[in-house]
Amino acid sequence: MNSIEALKELLYKMADDQLIIGHRNSEWTGIGPILEEDIAFSSMAQDKIGQSEHLYNLLHQLGESDADTLAFTRNADQFHNSQLTELPIGEYDFSLIRHFLFDFAEMLRFDGLRNSAYMPLAQLAKKFYGEIKYHTMHASTWVRQLGQGNEESKARMQSALNEAWNYALGIFEQGEGETVLQEEKIFEGEASLQEKWLNAITPILEEAGLSIPDKSTWEPKNGGRKGYHTDYLQPLLDEMSEVYSIDPTADW
Repeated sequence: MNSIEALKELLYKMADDQLIIGHRNSEWTGIGPILEEDIAFSSMAQDKIGQSEHLYNLLHQLGESDADTLAFTRNADQFHNSQLTELPIGEYDFSLIRHFLFDFAEMLRFDGLRNSAYMPLAQLAKKFYGEIKYHTMHASTWVRQLGQGNEESKARMQSALNEAWNYALGIFEQGEGETVLQEEKIFEGEASLQEKWLNAITPILEEAGLSIPDKSTWEPKNGGRKGYHTDYLQPLLDEMSEVYSIDPTADW
């Protein structure tokens, strides 16, 4: 795989992650447990969908279709998002844990990409790092509060962590162009990113009184990066593309 194709592979999985988790988080609009959280999840969803558009624009500059076409005309098997991002929002505990696990991975990814040899991506990473850092601050605050709360809140957060964990490990599924990206100093690689992620989230979870599942149970839910998805993704894509299919000239 040449460097351009390897770069496209990286950009697709980043853009698709942001688009799908953005739409999932937007489903809390109007039903958040408190008004402040309703607004917070809506705001973060808007950030992520905006970030996805910029990443799709980089792909367009590399010869791929325009952002609207990439976002709204592909089927599930053409998407490269991790399976974690496409799961239904569930109860607030699950969405919060997913938010925590995903956004810490994304913050560290964008942090490293600020020094990427591919300057357009480095510039975007510098632009979006602050937004995503705020998202992690929000997530870690609530994980601590609910983990240290009463017996029920702690049990529910632990159960959500157990449920989401193997899906979260799927964020770090390696692509075919991994070695090329490392050699070209475009991206440090998923293994390095996962190690940093574990080092970042472990003390926060421990402070919250929550336990990472035993390593013997780790079975990463891979496949999303290669177009293999749960049954939840295609219905979400159908819903997302409903307006576009009626009027493809509408702005998003």
